[in-house]
Amino acid sequence: MRIISGKYKGRRIFPPKGLPVRPTTDMSKEALFNVLNNHFSFEGLKILDLFAGTGNISYEFASRGCTPITSVDGDFGCVKFIKQVAAEYDFNIAATKSDVFTYLERCKTSYDIIFADPPYALDQKTFERIILLVFEKELLNEDGMMVIEHSKYTKLEHMIHFSFQKSYGGSIFSFFEIGKDEEEAEESIDNDSEEE
Repeated sequence: MRIISGKYKGRRIFPPKGLPVRPTTDMSKEALFNVLNNHFSFEGLKILDLFAGTGNISYEFASRGCTPITSVDGDFGCVKFIKQVAAEYDFNIAATKSDVFTYLERCKTSYDIIFADPPYALDQKTFERIILLVFEKELLNEDGMMVIEHSKYTKLEHMIHFSFQKSYGGSIFSFFEIGKDEEEAEESIDNDSEEE
């Protein structure tokens, strides 16, 4: 696992064997951050990384100057490893051991970018619940973006605030932005008026 850009570009990180994770590939990760780079200047952004696993995505945000970063995972080994790496590189990452849904229910903070990489095997309703909780609890800032990584078998285009989707190999990133639903509705009304 390596950091692909930012202050620590090229730095390799070696997680212990046996962690229950499926890390985002370097190719997918690079593509994801190319998209985000077109929307954000990373310096000082507030990040929430859900199902953080080895912390792969959190380190990438930290290397680009995002701060603070909250990494949430239910596995003790994953959280311990993220804390070790954060201390070693002086990353402003708070690693939290928690069930993701419990964390979202109790969260009182809003973020600029929320990234979620749930196990692909989770059912459709579970993925949908993540999105609904984030927007019901108003956890995403006005100009922020939520990204969910999932397989081609999970369909999220119908969900609230869906913006667009990118596919890389066997992985799909679905992007959500506040106001997207309203913009599309307004465009539809404008188009109808023009036709009349």
